[in-house]
This record gives sequence, structure tokens and C-alpha cells, in this order.
Amino acid sequence: MEKSLISVVVPCYNEEKALPHFIDEIKKVLASMDGVTGEVIFVNDGSRDGTLSMIRDFSQQYPWVRYISFSRNFGKEGAILAGLSSAKGEWAAVMDADLQDPPALLPEMLKAIREEGYECVGTCRKTRKGEPPIRSFFARCFYRFINCMSETQLMDGARDYKLLSRPAIDALVSMPEVNRFSKGLYEWIGFRTKWIAFENVERVAGETKWSFWKLFKYSIEGILSFSTVPLVLSTVLGLLFMLASLVSIIALSVRQYIYHSSVDGWTSMVCIILLLSGVQLFCLGLLGQYMAKMYTEIKRRPHYIVSESSK
Repeated sequence: MEKSLISVVVPCYNEEKALPHFIDEIKKVLASMDGVTGEVIFVNDGSRDGTLSMIRDFSQQYPWVRYISFSRNFGKEGAILAGLSSAKGEWAAVMDADLQDPPALLPEMLKAIREEGYECVGTCRKTRKGEPPIRSFFARCFYRFINCMSETQLMDGARDYKLLSRPAIDALVSMPEVNRFSKGLYEWIGFRTKWIAFENVERVAGETKWSFWKLFKYSIEGILSFSTVPLVLSTVLGLLFMLASLVSIIALSVRQYIYHSSVDGWTSMVCIILLLSGVQLFCLGLLGQYMAKMYTEIKRRPHYIVSESSK
């Protein structure tokens, strides 16, 4: 009886220290799964350390390991897309190499698809234990904010670690947009999804590549990719200030007519001008962000460039 194939996509950026631990763990997990054979696709996202040479060695040592290496760092979204595009399996899992996405969950995730009728299985953290409090606070704020503004609802604490059936894989790969936000795309394509929660796991080795600033930019990317509400808010804000200005003009005109005295003080006027100017610049900035996204989409540049890959 021929075994079904499951593909494991692993984006890598400077993961030289974590990869030996990952390969040992994923090897044990794949060997323990009955009726299934696995392939691991490492995607080297322009690493500057020994990541590429290490995954080359893995591909020579293990026949079930393949790799794709980019010409430079294109970002995790491009790496996920490249891995899913290359996946040959009936199912594909995306997970990090640092073991913060426990490979031991794979059998349970696959069982949910094969026996329980789900088409996708997502993972989320039960708690944010071990994460800096300020980072946890802003992460929770992000999920509440985007869920209020977008029809596409995200699971709080959701990770990119997900197991997808072939229809879901094909749906994700078919979307040509350059500005990709996988957490949102996973939910946007639909399909019946089961969520598995697990305790937060520390990195097995190395350092996180996600600084607070990078996470902030990524959150803005997600909001702008899945909601036009900011444009509506800027319009409403403009209308409110126009109304406030109209009321102020009427009130000051009536005051001048009754008391025949001009309004004193330039400080209040300067504050009003600065406030209105700030609102205008904020609204222009929102428009600029959406136009920038249109600009990158129109250019139709590839999501990534492959410099080498295994066969």
C-alpha cells in the first residue's frame, strides 16, 4: 500500500544553531507517523551564517530533505510561498526551525484532517509566558484592533504553524499578491479549520529575528492588507473637524456681533493650526500607504529569486 506524502516547509534565516536540533526532532516525528511518508523543504531566506551549507548537507544525507535558497533575504512571506509552491505532498505544514512550533504536534494535526474531516489545522499559544510584557500587550492590542476593522477574523495568539490540505495549499499559492500576510490569508481562504493550543515554547537555540519594530511594521502590513477601514476613519475624522470648524466660525461670529471684540490670543490659533495640519498629514499618510501597496503590486516583481535548489 502506497503511503501518503506530507510536506514540511521550514523557512530559515540565520538558523545555523537551531537546525541540528530541528532535524533530529522532525526525523523522529516523521518516523512515528503510520501510513505517511514525509519530505522536509528548507527555504534559506538569504542567511548570512552557515544555514545554507548545513541544509545542503541535510539534503545529501537524507533523501527526504530538499532545499530552496534565495539570492537574498526576501522575508518570511516569500519563503512560505516558495515552500508551499514546491510542496508535493497531499498535505503541507509550515513551521519554524527554532522548535517554537513543536513538530510533536504533527500527528495530532494530521489526525484532525484525516479522521475528523477538517481541511486545515492551525495552532495558537495558550499563554504568552516567557514573552516580554510590553510585547504581549501590543500583540493582544493588534489582534483586537484588526478583528474590529476587518471581516477576516484572526485567532489571538495564532502562529504560522499550520497544516494545510491540498485544496488549501493550491488556494494560497494561486493568490499572486505581492503584499502577503499569511495569518490573514490562512483565514481568508476559508476551509474548515481546527485550532490546537499549546504552551509557549522558548527557542531551542539562536536569537529571534523579530524585533519590536519589525513586528510593528508587520502588523501595519496586516491591517492595510485586510481592511480599508483606516481610509473610512480618515474621511470621518476630516468630516468631524470640518463640522467643528463650522461650529467655531458661527460661535465666534456671534460673539463678535454681540460683544464687538476680536478673539484674543495667537496661541490657541497656532494649536488649532498644528492640530488640523497633523490630522491632514495623518490622512495623507494613510493614503500614501495604500498607494505604496498599489505601486508594488503594479510592478509585478517576483516574490523571491532562487539562487539554487536541490532536485
